[in-house]
Amino acid sequence: MAVETPTVEFYDGITEEISGVSLRQDQATGDRIVLLLFEQLKAIEQFQSFRSRFSKALKLTDSEGIITIEPSGVKFIFGGPEGDDLKQVECTLTIDREDYWERFMRFMHRYAEANGMAYGEPGQS
Repeated sequence: MAVETPTVEFYDGITEEISGVSLRQDQATGDRIVLLLFEQLKAIEQFQSFRSRFSKALKLTDSEGIITIEPSGVKFIFGGPEGDDLKQVECTLTIDREDYWERFMRFMHRYAEANGMAYGEPGQS
């Protein structure tokens, strides 16, 4: 499968844009925790979610193929004067296998490169 630009989808056919990523490790279990941040969701803003199938999983596609992973949590954060403007969406993924982690990281490196993202420690600008 030759996909030039890595993509992320919650809804089939609607590509979303990651605005930030946080990587952690659960000290008790060793599981890796990924927090993907989205400043907006195109599917919701354009009401396309009503016309597209929700996959119940995050679909990550790149030149190696498709990764389908069910989030361990999705949090919608609202703000604005009335408190009803979507400010951010936090999607938490738990990865418990080393081979899955390596594959996810290869995807993230491709995604970051294609979208001008760079690694930085917390607190860096």
